[in-house]
Amino acid sequence: MTHLLRCFALLGALSMALAIQAQRIAFVNSKYILEQMPEYQSAQSELDRFSTTWQKEIDDRWSQVKRLRDAFNAEAILLTEEMKRTRMEDIEKKEREARELQKKRFGVEGDLFKKRQELIQPIQDRIYEAVKEVAGTSYVAVFDIGGMGNNVLYASDKYDKSDSVLRKLGIKPGGAKNSGNLREDEVPEGSEEDEKAPDGGGRDGGSPPPQPGGGRDGGGTTSPDMKPR
Repeated sequence: MTHLLRCFALLGALSMALAIQAQRIAFVNSKYILEQMPEYQSAQSELDRFSTTWQKEIDDRWSQVKRLRDAFNAEAILLTEEMKRTRMEDIEKKEREARELQKKRFGVEGDLFKKRQELIQPIQDRIYEAVKEVAGTSYVAVFDIGGMGNNVLYASDKYDKSDSVLRKLGIKPGGAKNSGNLREDEVPEGSEEDEKAPDGGGRDGGSPPPQPGGGRDGGGTTSPDMKPR
Protein backbone atom coordinates (compact mmCIF):
# COMPACT_ATOMS: atom_id res chain seq x y z
CA MET A 1 0.00 0.00 0.00
CA THR A 2 2.84 2.36 0.90
CA HIS A 3 4.54 1.54 -2.37
CA LEU A 4 1.34 2.30 -4.28
CA LEU A 5 0.98 5.68 -2.53
CA ARG A 6 4.55 6.51 -3.42
CA CYS A 7 3.86 5.67 -7.06
CA PHE A 8 0.80 7.94 -7.07
CA ALA A 9 2.77 10.75 -5.44
CA LEU A 10 5.59 10.36 -7.97
CA LEU A 11 3.11 10.32 -10.83
CA GLY A 12 1.41 13.46 -9.50
CA ALA A 13 4.73 15.27 -9.14
CA LEU A 14 5.73 14.23 -12.64
CA SER A 15 2.42 15.46 -14.08
CA MET A 16 2.80 18.80 -12.30
CA ALA A 17 6.36 19.17 -13.56
CA LEU A 18 5.24 18.44 -17.11
CA ALA A 19 2.37 20.94 -16.81
CA ILE A 20 4.72 23.65 -15.55
CA GLN A 21 7.21 22.87 -18.28
CA ALA A 22 4.48 23.05 -20.94
CA GLN A 23 3.57 26.60 -19.86
CA ARG A 24 6.93 28.21 -20.45
CA ILE A 25 7.83 31.67 -21.65
CA ALA A 26 10.67 32.67 -23.96
CA PHE A 27 12.22 35.77 -25.46
CA VAL A 28 13.67 36.87 -28.77
CA ASN A 29 15.73 39.88 -29.83
CA SER A 30 13.94 41.33 -32.85
CA LYS A 31 16.68 43.90 -33.46
CA TYR A 32 19.28 41.14 -33.66
CA ILE A 33 17.03 39.06 -35.94
CA LEU A 34 16.41 42.00 -38.28
CA GLU A 35 20.12 42.77 -38.51
CA GLN A 36 20.78 39.20 -39.67
CA MET A 37 18.23 39.34 -42.50
CA PRO A 38 19.62 40.40 -45.92
CA GLU A 39 16.21 41.66 -47.07
CA TYR A 40 16.09 43.98 -44.05
CA GLN A 41 19.52 45.39 -44.88
CA SER A 42 18.37 45.99 -48.45
CA ALA A 43 15.14 47.66 -47.30
CA GLN A 44 17.05 49.83 -44.82
CA SER A 45 19.45 50.97 -47.54
CA GLU A 46 16.53 51.91 -49.77
CA LEU A 47 14.92 53.85 -46.93
CA ASP A 48 18.18 55.71 -46.34
CA ARG A 49 18.34 56.65 -50.03
CA PHE A 50 14.83 58.07 -49.94
CA SER A 51 15.59 59.90 -46.70
CA THR A 52 18.78 61.45 -48.11
CA THR A 53 17.06 62.56 -51.32
CA TRP A 54 14.10 64.10 -49.51
CA GLN A 55 16.32 65.82 -46.94
CA LYS A 56 18.36 67.43 -49.74
CA GLU A 57 15.12 68.61 -51.33
CA ILE A 58 14.11 70.28 -48.07
CA ASP A 59 17.57 71.76 -47.49
CA ASP A 60 17.44 73.34 -50.96
CA ARG A 61 14.11 74.98 -50.11
CA TRP A 62 15.49 76.47 -46.88
CA SER A 63 18.64 77.63 -48.68
CA GLN A 64 16.42 79.48 -51.14
CA VAL A 65 14.56 81.11 -48.27
CA LYS A 66 17.85 82.19 -46.71
CA ARG A 67 19.08 83.73 -49.96
CA LEU A 68 15.85 85.67 -50.37
CA ARG A 69 15.94 86.93 -46.80
CA ASP A 70 19.63 87.92 -47.02
CA ALA A 71 18.94 89.79 -50.26
CA PHE A 72 15.97 91.55 -48.70
CA ASN A 73 17.98 92.64 -45.67
CA ALA A 74 20.75 93.99 -47.92
CA GLU A 75 18.36 95.90 -50.19
CA ALA A 76 15.66 96.95 -47.73
CA ILE A 77 16.96 100.50 -47.41
CA LEU A 78 16.47 101.02 -51.17
CA LEU A 79 12.95 99.54 -51.34
CA THR A 80 9.61 101.26 -51.09
CA GLU A 81 7.07 100.06 -48.52
CA GLU A 82 5.07 98.34 -51.25
CA MET A 83 8.17 96.54 -52.52
CA LYS A 84 9.10 95.52 -48.99
CA ARG A 85 5.64 94.08 -48.40
CA THR A 86 5.72 92.15 -51.68
CA ARG A 87 9.18 90.73 -50.99
CA MET A 88 8.27 89.71 -47.43
CA GLU A 89 5.09 87.98 -48.62
CA ASP A 90 7.15 86.01 -51.12
CA ILE A 91 9.67 85.00 -48.42
CA GLU A 92 6.92 83.92 -46.02
CA LYS A 93 5.29 81.88 -48.79
CA LYS A 94 8.57 80.09 -49.47
CA GLU A 95 8.98 79.38 -45.74
CA ARG A 96 5.48 77.85 -45.55
CA GLU A 97 6.21 75.69 -48.57
CA ALA A 98 9.46 74.46 -46.98
CA ARG A 99 7.68 73.58 -43.72
CA GLU A 100 4.87 71.81 -45.55
CA LEU A 101 7.33 69.80 -47.60
CA GLN A 102 9.24 68.80 -44.47
CA LYS A 103 6.01 67.64 -42.83
CA LYS A 104 4.98 65.78 -45.99
CA ARG A 105 8.27 63.90 -46.18
CA PHE A 106 9.11 63.32 -42.51
CA GLY A 107 5.86 63.92 -40.63
CA VAL A 108 4.17 61.40 -38.35
CA GLU A 109 2.44 59.72 -41.30
CA GLY A 110 4.56 61.25 -44.03
CA ASP A 111 6.26 59.73 -47.04
CA LEU A 112 9.11 58.16 -45.08
CA PHE A 113 6.68 56.53 -42.63
CA LYS A 114 4.62 55.11 -45.50
CA LYS A 115 7.70 53.87 -47.32
CA ARG A 116 8.95 52.21 -44.14
CA GLN A 117 5.59 50.46 -43.70
CA GLU A 118 5.79 49.27 -47.29
CA LEU A 119 9.32 47.90 -46.98
CA ILE A 120 9.70 46.84 -43.33
CA GLN A 121 6.23 45.65 -42.34
CA PRO A 122 6.34 42.49 -44.52
CA ILE A 123 9.68 41.56 -42.94
CA GLN A 124 8.28 42.04 -39.43
CA ASP A 125 5.27 39.93 -40.38
CA ARG A 126 7.59 37.12 -41.49
CA ILE A 127 9.40 37.28 -38.17
CA TYR A 128 6.12 37.14 -36.27
CA GLU A 129 4.95 34.07 -38.20
CA ALA A 130 8.30 32.38 -37.49
CA VAL A 131 7.96 33.23 -33.78
CA LYS A 132 4.51 31.64 -33.71
CA GLU A 133 5.86 28.47 -35.31
CA VAL A 134 8.80 28.32 -32.90
CA ALA A 135 6.50 28.91 -29.91
CA GLY A 136 4.15 26.16 -31.05
CA THR A 137 2.36 24.63 -28.08
CA SER A 138 5.41 24.78 -25.81
CA TYR A 139 5.36 28.46 -24.88
CA VAL A 140 2.63 30.58 -23.34
CA ALA A 141 4.27 33.86 -24.38
CA VAL A 142 7.33 35.16 -26.22
CA PHE A 143 8.83 38.52 -25.22
CA ASP A 144 10.83 40.83 -27.44
CA ILE A 145 13.91 42.21 -25.69
CA GLY A 146 15.05 44.04 -28.84
CA GLY A 147 12.27 46.62 -28.83
CA MET A 148 11.18 49.35 -26.45
CA GLY A 149 9.87 48.06 -23.12
CA ASN A 150 10.33 44.30 -23.64
CA ASN A 151 6.98 43.92 -25.38
CA VAL A 152 5.03 40.68 -25.63
CA LEU A 153 5.58 39.64 -29.23
CA TYR A 154 3.40 36.53 -29.05
CA ALA A 155 0.84 35.28 -26.53
CA SER A 156 -1.22 32.11 -26.77
CA ASP A 157 -4.96 32.75 -26.97
CA LYS A 158 -5.35 29.56 -24.93
CA TYR A 159 -4.39 31.49 -21.81
CA ASP A 160 -6.34 34.68 -22.55
CA LYS A 161 -8.58 35.24 -19.51
CA SER A 162 -10.21 38.44 -20.79
CA ASP A 163 -13.64 36.87 -21.31
CA SER A 164 -13.49 35.17 -17.92
CA VAL A 165 -12.82 38.53 -16.28
CA LEU A 166 -15.73 40.07 -18.19
CA ARG A 167 -18.03 37.35 -16.88
CA LYS A 168 -16.84 38.01 -13.34
CA LEU A 169 -17.77 41.64 -13.92
CA GLY A 170 -21.23 40.59 -15.07
CA ILE A 171 -20.63 41.48 -18.72
CA LYS A 172 -21.38 39.19 -21.63
CA PRO A 173 -18.23 38.76 -23.76
CA GLY A 174 -18.46 39.84 -27.38
CA GLY A 175 -21.59 41.91 -26.83
CA ALA A 176 -20.19 45.43 -26.89
CA LYS A 177 -23.22 46.91 -28.66
CA ASN A 178 -25.73 45.18 -26.36
CA SER A 179 -23.57 44.90 -23.28
CA GLY A 180 -25.03 45.42 -19.84
CA ASN A 181 -24.89 44.11 -16.33
CA LEU A 182 -25.99 40.50 -15.99
CA ARG A 183 -27.55 38.84 -13.01
CA GLU A 184 -25.87 35.75 -11.70
CA ASP A 185 -28.63 33.58 -13.21
CA GLU A 186 -27.95 35.16 -16.62
CA VAL A 187 -24.28 34.23 -16.75
CA PRO A 188 -23.84 31.85 -19.72
CA GLU A 189 -23.66 28.20 -18.86
CA GLY A 190 -20.16 26.81 -18.70
CA SER A 191 -18.59 30.04 -17.45
CA GLU A 192 -17.52 28.39 -14.21
CA GLU A 193 -15.95 25.56 -16.18
CA ASP A 194 -14.21 28.15 -18.30
CA GLU A 195 -12.70 29.61 -15.17
CA LYS A 196 -11.36 26.25 -14.13
CA ALA A 197 -10.45 24.78 -17.50
CA PRO A 198 -6.76 24.78 -18.43
CA ASP A 199 -7.48 26.37 -21.79
CA GLY A 200 -8.66 29.54 -20.04
CA GLY A 201 -12.02 29.79 -21.80
CA GLY A 202 -10.54 32.52 -23.99
CA ARG A 203 -11.95 34.17 -27.03
CA ASP A 204 -12.66 32.09 -30.09
CA GLY A 205 -10.23 32.15 -32.96
CA GLY A 206 -6.47 32.41 -33.04
CA SER A 207 -6.02 35.99 -34.08
CA PRO A 208 -2.88 37.55 -32.58
CA PRO A 209 -2.95 40.76 -30.57
CA PRO A 210 -2.76 43.79 -32.85
CA GLN A 211 0.54 45.18 -34.05
CA PRO A 212 0.52 48.81 -34.72
CA GLY A 213 3.19 49.51 -37.24
CA GLY A 214 6.49 50.64 -35.96
CA GLY A 215 9.53 52.48 -37.23
CA ARG A 216 11.59 55.64 -37.03
CA ASP A 217 10.37 59.18 -37.60
CA GLY A 218 13.54 60.43 -39.20
CA GLY A 219 16.17 59.23 -41.64
CA GLY A 220 18.52 57.39 -39.32
CA THR A 221 19.58 53.78 -39.52
CA THR A 222 18.25 52.39 -36.23
CA SER A 223 16.13 49.25 -36.39
CA PRO A 224 12.38 49.70 -36.05
CA ASP A 225 10.95 48.07 -32.98
CA MET A 226 8.85 44.97 -33.26
CA LYS A 227 5.59 46.09 -31.71
CA PRO A 228 3.46 43.86 -29.51
CA ARG A 229 1.19 41.62 -31.57
